[in-house]
Amino acid sequence: MLLRAPYELLLGWRYTRAGRASRRNGFISFISAASMLGIALGVAALIIVLSVMNGFQKEVTGRMLSVISHIELFSPDGAALPDPQRTLSEVRANPEVIGAAPFVGAQSLLARGETMKGALIRGVSPEMEPQVTDIAAQLKDTALRKLVPGEFGILLGSDLARGLGVSEGDQVTLIAPSGQVTPAGVVPRLKQMTVVGTFNSGHYEYDSALAMLHIEDAERIFRLEGPTGIRLKLRDLNLARQVTEQLAGTVSGNLLLLDWTRQNRTWFSAVQLEKRMMFIILTLIVAVAAFNLVSTLVMTVQDKRADIAILRTLGASPRSIMGIFVVQGAMVGVIGTLGGLALGLLIAFNIDVIVPALESIFRASFLPKDIYLISSMPSDPQRGDIVPIAVISLVLSFVATLYPSWRASRVNPAEALRYE
Repeated sequence: MLLRAPYELLLGWRYTRAGRASRRNGFISFISAASMLGIALGVAALIIVLSVMNGFQKEVTGRMLSVISHIELFSPDGAALPDPQRTLSEVRANPEVIGAAPFVGAQSLLARGETMKGALIRGVSPEMEPQVTDIAAQLKDTALRKLVPGEFGILLGSDLARGLGVSEGDQVTLIAPSGQVTPAGVVPRLKQMTVVGTFNSGHYEYDSALAMLHIEDAERIFRLEGPTGIRLKLRDLNLARQVTEQLAGTVSGNLLLLDWTRQNRTWFSAVQLEKRMMFIILTLIVAVAAFNLVSTLVMTVQDKRADIAILRTLGASPRSIMGIFVVQGAMVGVIGTLGGLALGLLIAFNIDVIVPALESIFRASFLPKDIYLISSMPSDPQRGDIVPIAVISLVLSFVATLYPSWRASRVNPAEALRYE
């Protein structure tokens, strides 16, 4: 089969693995191997870094969505919904909606002695809230059942409870911002609440600020005639924007709709920007390694001038000469890219084993639990990242071969053989 292959391919492959017959050939072979290794390491680094970033994004998003809903509908002025039952029936008519629950959302202060913390108050229905958030589903048969209307119980995020220095059974004072008007001015409303439990979502932003109470208690405290919004859970969270646009055309009334990607727009934009910049920076490493092929091929052309001249006198065309050296450079790029893919995927799929081993060897913790959201290194290799990496590496390797190969095709046989 090899005998039927074009001689350009055979010669290009022979030059790629050519050896150490002389000191000069050995030096060229070393540079070629270094270029191949550089491409492999660059590709592997790209795959590993992007896989870890994907893993972090997936992990944090999962913890975030355990607390927030996929879509929220609420009045623009923060008032109670005009007809919550009608709105619930309208949103449930969408086939992508698998859960809907009313809520009351407000800002307030929680106080315990002289300690005071700002809190996001969420009035929830213990029966319906588990339909829309994972954290409520986990607490359905435990702490959430303790939210009884009229008893003014409250669930606190674990970090919020720790900051106030309270535990289950303790009393906290809820200070509502909109108070009563008296001759002395506006006096905020105060309400004693009993801590009936705590929750831990794994996301500091919510564990340090979120407090849940029964929706009826929230309506009484904030003097509302009904829920201020409705939270939805979708069959596929990635369709949140499309479903939001659909509901905007079917839900009656002047309501605002906000999907989960827009609720945390700053965080998601920062992650995407960081991922894009890392891709560009690490691609430059691959580019540097790929363009090392230029120096390798230039020296190879100088070393093989006599061979080129002999081939030309035997009838080889300039295009064939150029093809020989394009094959040589492309082979280095292909082998380096495939090696990098294999190494990168091997590490990316086994990073949960490799990182603990390194931590054990160096006796260090790369992700301390008291600083980061998660303590284990996540990894999520995605085809959408891996395929472009391989294509870019191959294209850069091919482009790097063009100029030296063109120079080889311009070698004058007479001048090359003059001193041979």
